[in-house]
Amino acid sequence: MDTHSAMRTFAKVVELGSFAAAAAKLDQARSAVTRQVAFLEQHYGVRLLNRTTRKLGLTDAGQAFYDRIRPILADLDDLEQALQAEDRRPSGRLRVAAPVSFGVRHLGPTIADYIAAYPDVFIDLDLNDRVVDLVEEGYDVAVRIGTLPDSTLVARPLAPQALKVCASPAYLAAHGEPLHPEDLKRHRCLQYAYSRNGNEWRFEKDGQTHAVRVPTSLRANNGDILRTAAVAGHGIVLQPGFLVDADIDAGLLVPLLRDYTHAPITMYAVYPHRRYLAAKVRTFVAFLEARFTAPRATPLESAP
Repeated sequence: MDTHSAMRTFAKVVELGSFAAAAAKLDQARSAVTRQVAFLEQHYGVRLLNRTTRKLGLTDAGQAFYDRIRPILADLDDLEQALQAEDRRPSGRLRVAAPVSFGVRHLGPTIADYIAAYPDVFIDLDLNDRVVDLVEEGYDVAVRIGTLPDSTLVARPLAPQALKVCASPAYLAAHGEPLHPEDLKRHRCLQYAYSRNGNEWRFEKDGQTHAVRVPTSLRANNGDILRTAAVAGHGIVLQPGFLVDADIDAGLLVPLLRDYTHAPITMYAVYPHRRYLAAKVRTFVAFLEARFTAPRATPLESAP
């Protein structure tokens, strides 16, 4: 029996927690999976798994064995993928996740040009402001804007984004213009639901940080909904420039508190692995970098 294949099977049993789940994942009979684990135990002369009718658990030897073979198997997978991809044109399904407003406004031309360059790639694009789990949900690449949580994902920084506070002329005529961040406590504010700071808006001036918890009249998980509400006169919004700059230029929104600044947020291309990327992932990330990374990036504010 092939020891290498048996190791892969054993690792899958450990990761999925049962022989039946591993057999289904590997498209093998459960008896074949059981035989491969038994082969390893006989080959090395140790028990790797404790089996009961209800539970499957690693022995101490099994845990040590799994900890040693897991990086070896990962390296072999990377090596095989790299060798296979050397002369292979990018192809297959590429699952991409991106925020709704950014995707609608800016990803379309990039994806169209990418498909023209690599017609063998099928892009499956999911526009969602939720932070998806790339590994659990099977995405290849995600575009994310803002502060990233600590993780093992690879994040390639693309374009910094300025945050801007603004409101419509009609709103300001009715409610007055805030001159200090504290004035926002007396205004109607529009909150982005996925902001890591919640309804706390932070401003910087002369080395001082002003953190203000603003009252919320509308909370939404999409920036365009908030922008539309602001244009309609329903409150003050804090959003990236790529969402509000066109409205500011058209006079539909007025920038506020211009003596204060906000820490810029950054757009990232995020993917699970650094080494031996699939050609479709590597080339798509390169397209994003070419379009959106300064200094050669297309300015996001100039897009319709």
